[in-house]
Amino acid sequence: MTLKKTDARVRRGASFTRQVQSFVKVTEERANEVVRKTALGILANVVTASPVDTGHFRGNWRAGVGARPDGTLEATDKDGGATITAAKEALDAAKLGDTVYVANNLPYARRLEFGHSQQAPSGMVRVTLANLPEILGEAVGEAKQEAGKGDGTL
Repeated sequence: MTLKKTDARVRRGASFTRQVQSFVKVTEERANEVVRKTALGILANVVTASPVDTGHFRGNWRAGVGARPDGTLEATDKDGGATITAAKEALDAAKLGDTVYVANNLPYARRLEFGHSQQAPSGMVRVTLANLPEILGEAVGEAKQEAGKGDGTL
């Protein structure tokens, strides 16, 4: 085999390696996007399923990546929009393999989860977790749709 042919094969190998590395990078980015969208979907479902009086309970739902959020907030959020927006910002760093927390540390949160409110007699977290396959499916669908705008891989 000539040096020229060997050189061409090495270059093709390098090109293949770059293609594989690019595929891995895109796949990891898409997987991380699915993680973020799923976590946000969970939090959004829990927030919107939460009973509302003053909005204090809805305003205390928070997301954390790698650590459970602690303490409580003075915030009120009757429609849940500000709470979901804040969670989106907190989840921007989430990636595959991270532990993501959704927490409400108000002392009466457990009572509300287990039927203390007529507005949410089946709770919020349990109902949301029962819908997890749909939430995950939506997250994957959105990521695929976004991928369609790019190179189409997922």
